Amino acid sequence: MTQDLIRLFDRDLDKLVAELELFETEDSLWLTAAGVGNAAGNLALHIVGNLNQYIGVKLGGTDFVRDRPAEFALRDVSRADLVERLRRTKGMLETVLGGLDAARLEAIYPEEVLGYAMTTRYFLMHLYGHMNYHLGQINYLRRVLHG
Repeated sequence: MTQDLIRLFDRDLDKLVAELELFETEDSLWLTAAGVGNAAGNLALHIVGNLNQYIGVKLGGTDFVRDRPAEFALRDVSRADLVERLRRTKGMLETVLGGLDAARLEAIYPEEVLGYAMTTRYFLMHLYGHMNYHLGQINYLRRVLHG
């Protein structure tokens, strides 16, 4: 299962990079539209923070320090910086997920993030879905902003 998750995260993080590159200007990464609360750049930062916190730190013991409020407050992070953060996140996922065995997947995740106990396998699937939810938002926002 971990190899499948690695391939899926890798594929869809590449899609995220492609979406960011389709925004016409770097400034447009920080725009929203009517009824849309978060800019694409902020959603990309949120995906990076979320995956690094819940997979990197909690499962891999990385030294990543999350600043969740900044994920939604920062503006004008360059596209190149966003892409680099996503590239590093992909590397972290390959390392951490590649090191998980079947017993670790079936173990209870070390934090009740959703308010209840769940297996690590379950939470990893949740994280993959969460990432894609935001990827869809970024795609939608790009099409609204750029036609």
